Amino acid sequence: MRAGDSDRQRVADQLKSALDEGRLDLNEYDERVQRAYSARTYGDLEGLLDDLPGTVPVQHAQVQPHAPAPAAQPVGLKKDGHSGKHTFGSALTAFLICTVIWAISSVSSGHAYYFWPAWVLIPVVITAVGALTDRGRRDR
Repeated sequence: MRAGDSDRQRVADQLKSALDEGRLDLNEYDERVQRAYSARTYGDLEGLLDDLPGTVPVQHAQVQPHAPAPAAQPVGLKKDGHSGKHTFGSALTAFLICTVIWAISSVSSGHAYYFWPAWVLIPVVITAVGALTDRGRRDR
């Protein structure tokens, strides 16, 4: 089958990219571009891109095409979309550990520091509200 101008240009563009990436030296690039522009059939274009990465048709490639990753699920949510007791328990445990650390450091210094574990309490409140809201929806 005869090759068209767009086919020859596509091959020349891919050869130019290979030259820019350093995969071809200038002499080899010049030789291949001349062959590409003088090609009359698709057979004449074959072999010009075979040794360059990313130019092998998918059906002839030895590497399998990349499969898209499954959609990410929000942290702390089960597959049905409801927040679990495990998330609330984890957040509460983190809050309690931080409170113990705060208490030990305050007692050992002799005066009470700023109660910074309150910031860790925020996820506890959010998960508790979410769990109560989900329970109300399920009861309806």
